This record gives sequence, C-alpha cells and structure tokens, in this order.
Amino acid sequence: MKNLLLPIFLTLTFSFQSFAQRPQSVEGNVDNWPVHEYELTIDEEMVNLTGDPVKAMTINGGIPGPVLEFTEGEYAKIHVTNKMDVETSVHWHGLLLPNFFDGVPYLTTPPIRPGETFTYEFALKQSGTYWYHSHTGLQEQRGVYGSIQINPREQSMEYDKDLVLVLSDWMDEKPHEQLRNLKRGNEWYLIKKGQVQSLNKVLAKNALGAKLKMSWQRMPDMAISDNYHDLFLVNGLPEQQYPDFESGEKVRLRFVNASAASYFWLTFGGEDPFLVAADGLDVVPVKKNKTLIAVAETYDFIVTVPESGKLEIRATSQDGSGHASAYIGEGEIIPAPVVPEPDLIEMMKKMMAMDMKMGAPASKFRPGKNDSIKVMKKYAMEMDHMEMDMDSEGMKMKEDHTQHDMDMNEDMKRDTLVQDKMKDPNLMDPIKKPLPDSLVIGDAMKTAGSPVFNYDYLRAPAPTTISDEQPLKEILFNLTGNMNRYVWSINGVPLSETDKIKIEQGQKVRITLNNLTMMHHPMHLHGHFFRVINKNGEYSPLKHTVNVAPMQKTVIEFDANEYGDWFFHCHVLYHLNGGMARVFSYDTPRDERLEPYPLANLTTEANEYFTWGEVSAASHMTEFYATTTNIRNQFRLRAEYGWNENVEATLTYERYLNDYFRVFAGGSIENEEEDNLDELESTAIGGIRYLLPLLIDSELSIDHKLRPQLAFNAGLLLFPRLELYGEYEYQIDFGWNGDLEESKDYETETVFQVGLEYVLSKGIRLMGSYDNRFGAGGGISLWF
Repeated sequence: MKNLLLPIFLTLTFSFQSFAQRPQSVEGNVDNWPVHEYELTIDEEMVNLTGDPVKAMTINGGIPGPVLEFTEGEYAKIHVTNKMDVETSVHWHGLLLPNFFDGVPYLTTPPIRPGETFTYEFALKQSGTYWYHSHTGLQEQRGVYGSIQINPREQSMEYDKDLVLVLSDWMDEKPHEQLRNLKRGNEWYLIKKGQVQSLNKVLAKNALGAKLKMSWQRMPDMAISDNYHDLFLVNGLPEQQYPDFESGEKVRLRFVNASAASYFWLTFGGEDPFLVAADGLDVVPVKKNKTLIAVAETYDFIVTVPESGKLEIRATSQDGSGHASAYIGEGEIIPAPVVPEPDLIEMMKKMMAMDMKMGAPASKFRPGKNDSIKVMKKYAMEMDHMEMDMDSEGMKMKEDHTQHDMDMNEDMKRDTLVQDKMKDPNLMDPIKKPLPDSLVIGDAMKTAGSPVFNYDYLRAPAPTTISDEQPLKEILFNLTGNMNRYVWSINGVPLSETDKIKIEQGQKVRITLNNLTMMHHPMHLHGHFFRVINKNGEYSPLKHTVNVAPMQKTVIEFDANEYGDWFFHCHVLYHLNGGMARVFSYDTPRDERLEPYPLANLTTEANEYFTWGEVSAASHMTEFYATTTNIRNQFRLRAEYGWNENVEATLTYERYLNDYFRVFAGGSIENEEEDNLDELESTAIGGIRYLLPLLIDSELSIDHKLRPQLAFNAGLLLFPRLELYGEYEYQIDFGWNGDLEESKDYETETVFQVGLEYVLSKGIRLMGSYDNRFGAGGGISLWF
C-alpha cells in the first residue's frame, strides 16, 4: 500500500510547486551566504582497470573525482590544483554561474597551467544532480570528471537516502590516438566490436541493395558509436555493490552520464522505478524502466529496496558492446532486463527502403554562405505518408511532416532576405509563423527499425513558457558530419571557420536542431536552461543537454538573460573535437582577465593536423604512404619500388573545397627505363580529386608535359577482416609538348593493381597483390 501511494504523493507535491523554482541567473548579493569549500587536485597516475596499467588523469587520486555535495543557498569555493605537466580546466556542467567561472579555457576562463591553483567561486541558487569535467582536449576521457549533488533548502519529495551513480566509458588506448584513427577513416573499431558490415554479412541478410544505396551516398558502414571502449564503468568500476541499503528504503539514484562518447540504456530489476528529475530539475514523476541517457545528461530515479534480494541497475552501452551494473541491497540478484545488441544491417535495410538522402557536407565550399534552409530541404527524408500523433493540452491532431517542413521553410526563406545582409551563416530572423509549443518533429527512425526517441515522457511540474512579448530570434542548426574524414560541424561549417553568434539580452532564442547524420548528438548549452519542445506544450521540460537522434529534428528555446560568451556544442567528445560547436555571444566586453588567453586557442582546436602512414613489404614490391591532414589541407606522399628496379614517388598538397572535392599540386620522380635507376625523371603535376559514389576515389591530373591522367581506387570488405582493393591509372600523351614521335598520334600508359589485405591487428595486415609493372607477390603491411 505504501508503494501505491508514492506516485500520488509525488504528483501532488509537484503540482503545488512554484514556477519560481525554475533556475535563474545567479546575480545578486550573496555576501552573507555560508561558504562551502572543496580542494581538488588533478594529477596523472597509473591505473589498472583491464589488466594493463595505463597513465590516467585523476582527481584527488580517484576516477571519478569526489562527489561535491552542497545545499542550495550556499556559496561554493572550489580550489583546483594542477599537478600535471599539461594545462587543464574544469567546467561546472549545468550550473548557472558567473561567466568567468564557467570553465571553458580561452573562452570564459583562463586555463589552469601546470603547478597552478585556480579558485572557482559562485552562488548555488539551484538544486539537483550535476557534474564537473575538464574542458581541455580529451582529458575528460582520461578521468577528469566527477559529480555534484546540490540538496534543496526544503525537501519536496519523500525518500530515505541518496546514491550518486556516475556512468563513464574507458579505453586503454590513448584517446588522441583513437581520434587519429577515426580521422583515418578505417573500420578497425567496428571490426573489434564485431559490428562491421562486410559483404558476407550483407549477403546473408539479403541487404546488398541497401548496402549499395548507402555506399552510393558515400556513407561508410552503419555505426551507433564511433569509438571502441574496453570497459564501461559505474563509479569507476564495471560492477559496484551497495549492500548497506535496507529493505523498504526509498533510494534516490542520481545518474550522471560522464562518458566521453557512450549513451546508455538504463534498466532496473524489480518494479519499475519513478523518474523524478532530469538534468537536475524536477519533472512530474513517471514510472519508467528502459531509459536512454545521453552523454552529459543526468536523471534521478527513486527505487524501493525489495524485502528480499538485491536490485540490479544495468547501464548497457547503446551500441551493445558492453555494460556496467550496480547492485542495491543484499540477497539473491533481481536482474535488470537485458537490452539486445542492435542489428545494424537490418537498420540499414529499413533506412534505405525509406529513400533517405544522406551526405550533407560537413565542410562546404563556401562556409560564409547562408544556405541552411536549402540544405535542410535538400536532405529532408521522403516521408509523404508518415504521420505522427501529437497530443497538446487535450487536443489530438495529426500532421504530415514533409508538408509542415516545407511550409515552415518557406516562412524562413522569406525572412532570410534580411539575414543575407548580416553575414552570419547561422542566423534567421524571427519567422512569421512561430512554431507551436506542441510541435514534436521527427519520428522517422521508427520506420527505420530504431526505437523512436523523444522526450515526451518528461513533463515539467509548472509552465515553462517564455513570454511572447520578448523579441524572437529563430536559428536553424543542421548537424552535419563526414564519417570518412571524421569532420563534424553545424550547417556544414566547423567551429574553426565561423564567427560568434550574436544574441541580445531579453530575446527568446528558438533553435531548430536538424540532425543530418546517422549519429546521436547530445547538444549542450552552457550557462542556460532551455525548453525542449514536446507534446506537453507549456509544460515542456527544461534541460541543459538535449539528445538529437539520427535524421530527426528537435526544437529548443531559451530566455537570453545572461551576458558574455557561452559555448554550445555536441558533448560526444570526439564530435566536439571534430568541430561540432558554436559560441553564443551577448556581445559584451571580454573579461580583462582573459587578455593573455586568445580565443583562437579554443576555436582552432578542432583544426589540428593529424599524420598517419603505411609501409608494405612484399616479395615483388614495397610501398610507402604518408598523410598529414586537417579539415581543409592535406599533404600526401606515396612511393613504390619494384624488385625489377622500377621506382616512383609522388608528393602532393591538396586543398579540400568541400567534403568530396579537392584540388592538388605537386611533383613526382620515376626512372625512365626499367631495371635502371641511373636516370630519374621529375615531373610537376596538378589536378582535381573527387570522392565518387560507392566510395571510389578519383583523380584527374595533368603534368608539365601536358599529359592527362585519370586514376581510380577503391576497397571492399569481403569478410570482417579481409578487404579487396584495387587501383587503376591511365595516362595519355597527345604530344602537346612536342616530344611525341611523328609517326604516332598518341601514346598511353596503363597501371593497375589488385590485391587482398587481411587485418591481424590495428597496425598489422597481411597482403597479397598483382601489379602489372611488378608482377604478383605477398607480404606484410604495417600501419602507423
């Protein structure tokens, strides 16, 4: 009977909550507030989670860092000491605080240099579950994160104890090395997880047509997560036991997803728990067992410890590659439901049956051109017959999404006549027909075989609407990415190629997040809470991080009531470091304390150069490749030597004009006569390279002797570790430089190679090939 009364009590409690509990800016006189201080030390230590000791970053000697527990109405002073030999930082995720202490180095806060201590201080005018983490490079993946619990002044719901559960992902590999390998564009991590869609698997599932359609759009294999993680952790371990909770106790489980890249399905043994808070703020309690928690989100649940047995709380990685479990109570295990591993090939088949149009550029030809609406329309899914039920304040309605998007786009397009003068590719003036509060956009993936994702289960306990009298600024963000080069951006523009987005105090800022990629993106706005528009209309929930599912749209809006510059970005760490970020600016003067710290150190971080290469030693030839690249620039070196003493080496610089098209120039050397290395001929070359459908790389060039050349190369994974590859070059000499013999109209040269590679490990492959110059042979290929 006691358990039956809990939902009634919680619902009544929330129904009388005042809207004044909505988080506000922290300005005001806080001199008399009690001060609560913490000391945090960030250092490097060897840790052993998988049997291999690796260097990690710890806070006060642990992973995660300590729980920082406060009470609403206190004044926090947190002294952070950096004992590493590299700089670091701490961002207070979800907290409303003075701009200078937000913790984004070079944007709002100075970095903490080696040996230095920085004190963050701010008033705590909110309660709930939050967290903190480094905002420097990939340090968060290495262990620099922890949780924050802010207890309310007055308790608003009945429970007995709190337990913070920090979820995270762990890799033994250096995070920067994994990012470099993702930039390289190979399938090693899918191979390692057993999720690669090789030809034999595709044929077994009768999915060849879907695979060809996907490759035609230059899309690589389906993936739910790009990365490979060795472990998934809860409070620092794959499994945790909490036997001290007694039967009948109500426990508030405070989940923090502090992962660098992993979403989790939360499932609970026993009765379904009550979800009572999201991103630190109360929601109307709802029974919910299977819940997807995105990177950087927090959720609070209340569970009751059973009379006998211990509850399993299971966090399963969204891609099915692993899980972590916590056990509450004592006795026999009451297991949590197991979420099955997704079938990526079946998902691909259903998606391709919908005629999805993919390939929106992550780095477009003209970064300054405002074409976000055009891109949204171009890559809209063909959903003429797709309808979705929407329930807003008791009114049932159905709407055709394709037509609605077209109508909305026409309104936006009409208003861009003003926007074109603003020279900001991301902004749109207020649209003539505001989006209704009941709008829910994007159930497309239901047809694609993936669970529909929306936030309809979250309802705020009080209205969250922002006054219609406030000036409205409408922004469209197409979330764009290129998996082959691992470039991530917004509206086809990475952070390094765009300016700040100007907003003004007093505006209502509404953002349509239109995901044109096959990945989930947890978008986080610093310093603000925003409404996530769902079927609950004026009771739409407030959050600081919102998941935008693949090929779906989500609408958020916030009250622009702050000052300074605030970061907005995807919280998948590798997408952020690939360029998916923006800066919202109130256009107020930059804090003078930041003068020695140029903003360019942040905005150009994702434009780093990466280098990789390959050397093959075989019985008939040796080959060497090396590439150095960032978003727009690339240097490539290729050298071949055949045992018949044929040698050729080419060095080029190329410029990416967009994701697929680049121009290049360079030079090559080769011997003029076979079996003779005494005379080497040097040649200057230039031309274009273009990634064709089916992921075929093509090249059209001409050398200084005016000899045109056409080349193609491609690969196909036949089995999970066996790849077929081929290269073809055709050069023709019309005698335009006058060297051709008079008896000939032209001369041609054809070079081709076909081969197989078997993947032994990330860096070692067995290979065999036939080259029309060097013959057939086999050997080993080393990747570095």
